Amino acid sequence: MKKFTNIALIAALISTVNLAFAETKAVTVAPAEKAKIEQVVKQYLSENPEIIIEAVQGYQRKQYEQAEQTVKQTQKNAPQYVDALFRQANDPIAGNPNGKVTVVEFFDYQCPHCVDMAPVIQDVVKANPEVRIVFKEFPIRGPISEYAARAALAANKQNKYVPFQHALLTSKQPLSQEVVLKIATETGLNVEQLKKDMHDESVNSQIKATYQLAQNLKLFGTPAFFIGKTNATKDNATINYIPGQLDKTQLQGEIDKASK
Repeated sequence: MKKFTNIALIAALISTVNLAFAETKAVTVAPAEKAKIEQVVKQYLSENPEIIIEAVQGYQRKQYEQAEQTVKQTQKNAPQYVDALFRQANDPIAGNPNGKVTVVEFFDYQCPHCVDMAPVIQDVVKANPEVRIVFKEFPIRGPISEYAARAALAANKQNKYVPFQHALLTSKQPLSQEVVLKIATETGLNVEQLKKDMHDESVNSQIKATYQLAQNLKLFGTPAFFIGKTNATKDNATINYIPGQLDKTQLQGEIDKASK
C-alpha cells in the first residue's frame, strides 16, 4: 500500500512540475522549490528503479497493441482497395502478367529488409509460373529513395524495370544519384531519356497514387505484402496482408494458400 501511495505522490509532484511549465503565466515555481521536487523524484526513482522498467514495458505493450490493431484494420480494409492494389495502371510487374495469384510488394530501395527480399522474390517468380508480382514504389527513406524510385519507374517506360530494380536492390554500393545512373548505364538504359522521364507527370502521378494508397491502408513501413487471387473483386476478395520481411518458405506458403 505504501508503494502505491508513494507512486501517487510522485505522480502528483510530476504533475505539479508539468503544470508549472505548461502554464507559466498562471503558476511560478521558485528555483529552490523546483530543485526540491526534482530531488524527491530522483531519490524515489533511484530507490525504486522497477518503476522505470514497468513504465517502459507498459509503453511497449501499448505500442504493440496499437500496431496489432492497425494490422487487423489494414487486413479488413484491403478488399475495398483491390483494384488499386492489383490493377493500378502502369505498375511494374514481374513474373507472369496473367498469373492466377498476385503478390503486391510496397518497398523502398534503402530498406534493408526490402533488400533481403530481392533474391526471395526472384526465386519465387522462377518457381511459380502462375504468380504475378506487382511492385509498389514507396520511397519513405529520403531523397535518394525517391530518386531511385523515379528512375525505376522511368526505366519501366523502356521495358527494363525488372533488371534495373533488382540491380538497385542488390547494389554493393550505397545508393546515390551517381550510383543510380551508373547502374542504369550498366543495365542498358538510355540514361538521357531516363532522366527526362523521371520527372514525367505519369511518374509523379504514380508515386502520389502509391502514397495515397499506403495512407488509406495505414501502412507504417516496408516491406508490406498483399497476396490474393488476381481476379479478386471488392465483393469476393480474400487478400492476405503481411507486414515485414518473409523468407522463401513463408512467402511460398502464402502463395499456396491464395492458390486454393
